[in-house]
Amino acid sequence: MNTRHQTKLVHEGQYVAEVEVNLIDTDDGWSPYLSLDDAHKLDDVREALRRGDLAKAGQKAKVFTLTPVAV
Repeated sequence: MNTRHQTKLVHEGQYVAEVEVNLIDTDDGWSPYLSLDDAHKLDDVREALRRGDLAKAGQKAKVFTLTPVAV
């Protein structure tokens, strides 16, 4: 079993968050996958962004605002 570091993007409304997670590589057919803690971290960040709680999302991720360039 090996782990590798990866950044996942979570998009909600006008916000995007970069969440650092570890992917677990194994020899079975379901690889790579997230640990339960990392899956909860992604869910927590998504829910915080959905509520507009940027401080809470910012505790677990880097948060960015999306700005339209052209209409």
